[in-house]
Amino acid sequence: MHSVLVATDFSPRADRALRRAVLVARQFSAGLVLLHALDDELPETLLAIQRDSSEGLLAETAATISSSDQVDCTYRLVMGDPFRALVDAARELEPDLVVMGPHRRNLLKDIFVGTTAERTIRESATPILMANGMPASPYQRIMIATDLSECSLEAAKAAMELGLLAEAHLEILHVFDTPERSMMQRSMMTGDEVEDYTATVRAEAINDLRSFLSEAGIQPDRKTVQAIELSVPDTILSAARKAQIDLLVIGMHGRTGLEKFFLGSVAEEVLRYAKVDVLVIPSATRSRDSEEPAGMGNE
Repeated sequence: MHSVLVATDFSPRADRALRRAVLVARQFSAGLVLLHALDDELPETLLAIQRDSSEGLLAETAATISSSDQVDCTYRLVMGDPFRALVDAARELEPDLVVMGPHRRNLLKDIFVGTTAERTIRESATPILMANGMPASPYQRIMIATDLSECSLEAAKAAMELGLLAEAHLEILHVFDTPERSMMQRSMMTGDEVEDYTATVRAEAINDLRSFLSEAGIQPDRKTVQAIELSVPDTILSAARKAQIDLLVIGMHGRTGLEKFFLGSVAEEVLRYAKVDVLVIPSATRSRDSEEPAGMGNE
């Protein structure tokens, strides 16, 4: 990893992202760029005051990080919408990783346009790390959630290439579905027959996961194959809590048509409710066509 871009609005939420970005940059001896966007629709007098104040804060923060953390740190102050500023900066600078703080929830706004974080993640061709936890040290326990799709395979390989998996305890979670289970329970099948069917599906999922890991070139410390409980996001988040991980890795892929306008995919739900950091890795398909907004994978 050579460069990290971190978005900041000087809020406590952004402080988490900044601290995590510093830890990652220091771990890999990478350069760090601070990005702050100013609302260019403000009155000119107020905009000038905020511009001077923001540039002063950015310069002071960059200097402190450079001297105290021994991280090569620069900054950018741009005008406009934070979402567009971050996406444009990522395209121009081509960092290895973009770091953001947890989004501020606004139910009505989230329903219709999505948060800055969600909008950025949908369009970004760069891996994005949402810093939800309180950063104190490099990641110790990492979980990759996979549906064994090509998108998930790309995400696993990309996470390895970033280097974040090298020193951590690594777990792989594959959540599988048994869509016929409820129908069988309502049929004349006995409880033992239903359980036998589930065991067969689980055995197939385990074999599929072995093939996936072989293709990805990953040797995790622990493999978990789990049937869906209430929903896929709930199952993933529950497993992450039980394993006490501090970073969850998940892939995302493009969607077409009306799907791209609606929330509700697995990765989006995980992002909204995760208490730990989440690394979201876009598919190579969208990286080749980053102008096309996209949805999130593991659906």
